[in-house]
Amino acid sequence: MSQADISKHTLDEMCRIAEAASSEILTVYNSAADIEIEHKADDSPLTLADRRAHELIERELLSFAPGIPVLSEESLQLPFAERQTWSRYWLVDPLDGTKEFIGRNGEFTVNIALIDNGVARLGVVSVPVTGVTYSGINDDQAPCAWKKESSGARPITVAAMAGQKIRVVASRRHRGERLEEMLATIDKALGIGEVVSIGSSLKMCLVAEGAADIYPRLAPTSEWDTAAAQAILAAAGGEIVDLDFTPLRYNQKESLLNPEFIALGDRAYAWQALLR
Repeated sequence: MSQADISKHTLDEMCRIAEAASSEILTVYNSAADIEIEHKADDSPLTLADRRAHELIERELLSFAPGIPVLSEESLQLPFAERQTWSRYWLVDPLDGTKEFIGRNGEFTVNIALIDNGVARLGVVSVPVTGVTYSGINDDQAPCAWKKESSGARPITVAAMAGQKIRVVASRRHRGERLEEMLATIDKALGIGEVVSIGSSLKMCLVAEGAADIYPRLAPTSEWDTAAAQAILAAAGGEIVDLDFTPLRYNQKESLLNPEFIALGDRAYAWQALLR
């Protein structure tokens, strides 16, 4: 296949590839041996599981759609002058939450997104330890998101805001004073029912399936950290927006860092009036 279309067939293939990468990761995770850790130029950790997952995903995606480039956290980072010529490409985090993987707490994922003209149109987030896979087609006409477990797949949607206390999901490792101020604003206006701290793109998936209402992120992330989950969340009725409430777009600049953002559940709710 020379090009990937925005279809359930393509999404199913992405799920198969992500789940195969999850199996590679579990081989290392379940080994009795200590996890060997290298450090990249930015001092972030790298393990054998990251490399194995990257190699499998890149190989399988290029076989499935040879005409579409792959940009992975573990691939050579190309200059924007070359990347800006891409109208469509795969954006991959082979192991999102490497620190959680090293800590063996299960809160890590495999993320694969198909970016079309800057928009995350298809997304898959596979959770190796639980065997759960989230997926979504962010199509303007017929969006749909799913959660697949051992019992099968079911559609998921964000929770409607109906006067309940807000369920917040937050990073396990990144909080800070500004986030605490935002949480205080939410608590004063609506009340916070709970704050769940968890690693990796699982945070955005919890919002997508209606288990949480909002995930504010006021600390650095990269584009491969959010793209797959954004496609799923948007397909489920939510969105990831910057602090001006503009949806995140991809491959728009030299840097691959995201702006600070907020992952929102119910798009119909007046989040902007509350959080400004």
